[in-house]
Amino acid sequence: MKKKQLLFLFKSLLVLVFLFHFSTISAQTSSYLNKSPNSFWKNVQFGGGLGLSFSSAYTDIFLSPSAIYNLNPVVALGAGLNLNYASSKNYYSSSVYGISSIILINPIPEIQLSVVLNESRVNYQEKDFGNFSENYWDTSLVLGAGYRTGNVTIGIGYNVLQNDRYASDPFVPFVRAYF
Repeated sequence: MKKKQLLFLFKSLLVLVFLFHFSTISAQTSSYLNKSPNSFWKNVQFGGGLGLSFSSAYTDIFLSPSAIYNLNPVVALGAGLNLNYASSKNYYSSSVYGISSIILINPIPEIQLSVVLNESRVNYQEKDFGNFSENYWDTSLVLGAGYRTGNVTIGIGYNVLQNDRYASDPFVPFVRAYF
């Protein structure tokens, strides 16, 4: 295995151990969860994000469906997919797809803290520089905070694994909705 693949596996395992440990403690101490067999689906919410941008020379389509499980009124765990296609008529095209794990913490109903670990495959091709292309895996760990009203949260995150080679800004604004 390559060093990057081992690093990704280690990070994924670390997140899963943390999630399992945290969910075990929370499930033991919380009376929030119902004890009936159908209670699992009562605590699941679906949502995500959608982005579209078009012009005569540019296209950008973004889709990120996700689901969360509310362990209690304060903590939720989840997973998601991310798909992105961007193209500039004469310059470049890229497609990005990947998975993410999500931890949401609501210390008070109006504030939401988040930890999102993304692992994405990037396929990039420049059109005007001799058809240069590059394919690589990109890992991001975004720590965020936002204002929550109802099912919608608006906020900003910071990618602590920022790689200056591929991204210009570690700050990530977001709008998150779960129903």
